[in-house]
Amino acid sequence: MKLKNHRYLEALSESILVFDGAMGTSLQKMNLQPSDFGGERFFGCNDILCLTKPDAVEQVHQSFLEIGVDVIETNTFRSNRITLNEFGLCEKVQELNLEAARLARRTAQRFGTPQQPRYVAGSIGPTGKILSIDDAKTNLVSFAELIDVFKEQALALLEGGVDLLLLETQQDLLEVKAAILGIRAACQESDIHVPLQVQTTMDAHHHMLFGSSIDAVAAVLEPMNIDVLGLNCSTGPDEMEAPIEFLGKTISQPISCLPNAGMPEMRDGVVVYPLSPAHFAAQLTDFVEKYGVSVVGGCCGTTPEHLHLLVQSVHAHPAPCKKTERNAVLSSPLHAHKIRQSPPPFIIGERLNTQGSRNFKNIVLAGNFTQAETLAQNQVQSGAHGLDLCTALTENDLEKQNMVTLVRRISHSLDTPLVIDTTNPDVMEAALQATPGRCLLNSTNFESGDGKARKVFELACKYGAAVLVLTIDEKGMAKSAGQKLALVKRAYQLAVEELGLLPESLVFDPLTFSLASGDLETQDSAVQTLSAIRTIKQKFPNCHTSLGISNVSYGFSKQARKILNSVFLYHALQAGLDMAILNAADLIPYPEIPGEEKRKAEQLIFHNSTQVLADFIDFFAEKKEIPPQSRTEASSSIIDPGERIRWRITTRVREGLEEDITTFIQAESEKKGPHQAALALLNGYLLPAMKDVGEQFGTGEIILPFVLQSSEIMRAATEKLQEYIQKQDQDTLGSVLLATVYGDVHDIGKNLVKTILENNGYAVIDLGKQVPTDEIIEVALREKVDAIGLSALLVNTSQQMSLVVEQLCDKRSSIPVLIGGAAVNETFAHKIAKDEQGAVYPGGVFYCRDAFDALTVLETLKSRQKGL
Repeated sequence: MKLKNHRYLEALSESILVFDGAMGTSLQKMNLQPSDFGGERFFGCNDILCLTKPDAVEQVHQSFLEIGVDVIETNTFRSNRITLNEFGLCEKVQELNLEAARLARRTAQRFGTPQQPRYVAGSIGPTGKILSIDDAKTNLVSFAELIDVFKEQALALLEGGVDLLLLETQQDLLEVKAAILGIRAACQESDIHVPLQVQTTMDAHHHMLFGSSIDAVAAVLEPMNIDVLGLNCSTGPDEMEAPIEFLGKTISQPISCLPNAGMPEMRDGVVVYPLSPAHFAAQLTDFVEKYGVSVVGGCCGTTPEHLHLLVQSVHAHPAPCKKTERNAVLSSPLHAHKIRQSPPPFIIGERLNTQGSRNFKNIVLAGNFTQAETLAQNQVQSGAHGLDLCTALTENDLEKQNMVTLVRRISHSLDTPLVIDTTNPDVMEAALQATPGRCLLNSTNFESGDGKARKVFELACKYGAAVLVLTIDEKGMAKSAGQKLALVKRAYQLAVEELGLLPESLVFDPLTFSLASGDLETQDSAVQTLSAIRTIKQKFPNCHTSLGISNVSYGFSKQARKILNSVFLYHALQAGLDMAILNAADLIPYPEIPGEEKRKAEQLIFHNSTQVLADFIDFFAEKKEIPPQSRTEASSSIIDPGERIRWRITTRVREGLEEDITTFIQAESEKKGPHQAALALLNGYLLPAMKDVGEQFGTGEIILPFVLQSSEIMRAATEKLQEYIQKQDQDTLGSVLLATVYGDVHDIGKNLVKTILENNGYAVIDLGKQVPTDEIIEVALREKVDAIGLSALLVNTSQQMSLVVEQLCDKRSSIPVLIGGAAVNETFAHKIAKDEQGAVYPGGVFYCRDAFDALTVLETLKSRQKGL
């Protein structure tokens, strides 16, 4: 959308801009009476004062303009038809907003100069109707109705002459989406285009009303083409620091921060905001300098005194330089999830698809969405990063209704991004209106020309979604790598260059044909697909690639399919594949595939011919899938029980585990006793087994679902060992806080450390997995722990460790930090121990290879404290 009034953004590109403070706080100090509001029934409706006592509102505007603020907000926070209806004023929406905007405009113009123009922000607050509640009795308004509500208010504010529209104190991401669309519609209808600034509100634990974190806020709103993103209300600046820091490091738009004057307190029956003007100004100035905040101001409890000091403090600061790269993420309503997993791929679970799963088709036909939720949960627990949803049926025309129901149910039950799988743009839009998260639309193509693709790309732009594009045009599926690349270029030109979709929002599926057909035209299709992946990654580095892996093996026997799928996935990942739609049950870890089977599959992929295909089919004709009992019997050939246990973990064979542990302990107990025998098993076999699994994951030889399966067997083994490990009876040697960092759901390593430390005399506070940084810091300082232990399996989540160290530095703490996991090493520990100026964290950051290493580090630290 082209802006016609861009004065505000031009000013923002040159300097820090300061908003006014609290309208309500200032009006309360005037001791207004019911008559000032037009009568008792309207008492407390501050917005009506623009009609009944405009001089009071003007006085507030003037009080802030006099001390030098750049922007004043209209007195329209509650001036939408839903909120005004509480006072019987819903018919006054247009009049109230128009007069409020004109009043603010007149006042601002009196104070504006060429050296310091003043701006008017049209304030739009929430309606109080929470779309994200999946309850028909509570949620009595639709997404479409909310669009119209916000459009109505925005139209009047635009007519009144505001310089920007401000969505503020927003507490539900789904309502924010509706509000943005309503505002866009108002700008389009009025042909008055102004910047849009969006501010959500978060509690002291950095969550919106229904749990959305700041990374989810950024993931959902940044792609919706808003101009400024930030926070206001609910808390003081201290509580806002962590989310503001995140925005400063993450988003490309300017950032705004308008906090309260501290957390409200009740004193003698009166609500008081305790933060002094000096502290308020100092904290926001710090945000400007440290995190690149461009817009500052005040919310509840802030007075002209607060803003006066702030103006003096920040007006000399130039506009910050903003990052230009954007994050490639999808999001649930709660958290963002990176598309580029490290190691890849981003796994999309494929079992919630009526076109590909007979079981799920029957579930949808029966309307059993509780069972659908269970199926979704099972996929996530098995390692899926996202869930593909398809509800199209030939038996009825309820695709849209079923999709909306499914999207709402899963959005409220799982922290997992959704992939909306449909060919119908109307179904796509209904799904996008049902979830607060950021979805991937699956899919579009050029089979019918540009028309349908344009509709899908426009939907993605409108709702901030990502799009999966198939390499299909009017001639059919592209066969060669060159043809696939040509369609990628065509999609990029339409979506990005013409419609303005972000490159990071495009995912290309170069498709592959089945190698079972024997068709000469497609016998090299796997090679062409792998080549296309490499070329797409080279020429469009900000875009992503995806594949439906099982297509390559369609038509082969079950065991042949499993081998071919697994080998093809491995090579696709080596070529640069980012995402894969798959079911881990249909795969085998690449290192476990027998050499001859692997060779036959690779011959078919890379050197296909009529003879190679015949050899492949003949080779697998006599082979059947190895049943579970055969894998169990295979373990009997391993004589040493310790090696058998190690084998079980790396190959994910649970049956017989407890018996092997008992055998090992009994044999070793004769020499060293059960306690030492259990420790020998843990240190000599279990930990090395998980190390092997971690290394294979790191190199891309195995994918996440197999790591999780090994972890479950490891967990069972450590639980069995508890029968033999004796806890030390001595006094506690100290307290240690353990946590798997935010964004990481893998806790087997942390649990091992907990077992070892507790059994050696340490008191452990276990915060679990996916723990936010602020919670780690808060508990560590409150409980005065002697050390903090952090675990991470993934490269991207390991970055949370550096945030913990940074915040400990900010708190002037010197608690030692121990880190471990497949994604970290000694070099990483040294790196995060230093800040940007090279100062070393006084508590130290210590890399621990395993649980016993953590024990050694703690003992060393304890010895140092004693001066030994």
